[in-house]
Formats: sequence, structure tokens, C-alpha cells
Amino acid sequence: MRSFAVLDASLDTIRAAPRDHGTIELIVMRPAIGERRLVEIAELDITRGLVGDSWHVRPSKHTPDGSPNLAQQLTLMSTRVLAAIAEPARWPLAGDQLLVDFDLSVANLPVGARLAIGDAVIEISAKPHTGCAKFTDRFGSDATAWFNTEVGRELRLRGVNATVIRGGSVRRGDPLRRG
Repeated sequence: MRSFAVLDASLDTIRAAPRDHGTIELIVMRPAIGERRLVEIAELDITRGLVGDSWHVRPSKHTPDGSPNLAQQLTLMSTRVLAAIAEPARWPLAGDQLLVDFDLSVANLPVGARLAIGDAVIEISAKPHTGCAKFTDRFGSDATAWFNTEVGRELRLRGVNATVIRGGSVRRGDPLRRG
């Protein structure tokens, strides 16, 4: 687990992420709680999210009836941030479905911004992606504290929640485009 000082040293690299055209570096399917499967191709669906992922059957504390929260249908995290906190083999443990080389900051992707990925379109949710106790256990309290600094929240170091607006196929290596 890396110290706050080591994490801060990576901020310039994180800020240099592509702002208009990025890349999907990894697609991580979570078929069940605690399971991860890397896939080369996935389908994004407006009701099920990433098809094969268990998001659509997980109860939510953020909806009145406990149904899955559409604002948390899909999560993206920067591979530049992940590189700062862990070795690549551990990146899927973050729990995010799309690991991308792209600027996820509030300034670059305000709430409601849309991204085209492969054949699909997603929209950035207002619900912040803040992480959980499992994330802290896996990557350390310094990483979680770093994400929750003012700079960390502005850069969305923990990542971003999104909703699928138009379903379609996505592939590892696909471009990610704003607009």
C-alpha cells in the first residue's frame, strides 16, 4: 500500500490524461460479489448495465425499494490513478467495470456529459463515486483519504458513476469520446 506522498507524486501524470479521446484499457465483469472476470468484448444495456455483471441484481441502499440504482449502473476508473495505487494485476479489485485512460475530472466531465464508447453511449451521473470499506481494505487508507481530498474529488480519483443511454458493444482498446 502506497503512502500519501507517493500518491501525490503521480498527480501530474493523472492530470495529463486525454480529455477528448481516451481508451478502454480493461473491461471487468463482476458476475457475483467478490468475483472478477476480464473480458475483451462486452455489451452495455440500458436496463442491465454491463451484460453479465451482477449490478442489476444487487440491492441498493440508495433507492427507496432497494432496487439497483441507475445512477450507479456503470463505473469508470482511470488507469493512471490505478497505476498510482497498485500493480496492474490488482486493478480489477477496484470493482469498476471500465478501466480507462481518460480525464474523468469534474471540469472535463460535468454531470450529464456523454461519452461514446464503441457502439454505446453513457452519461455521467450526479451520484459521486466515493468508494467503500472493501476498497480501503484492498488498497489502503491512504488511497481512500487521497481520493477524498479536495483535489481528489475534483479529479474524481475514485472514478465516476454513469448510466447507459444507448446500448451497444464495447471492446478492450475501443476509443472513448466526449460528445
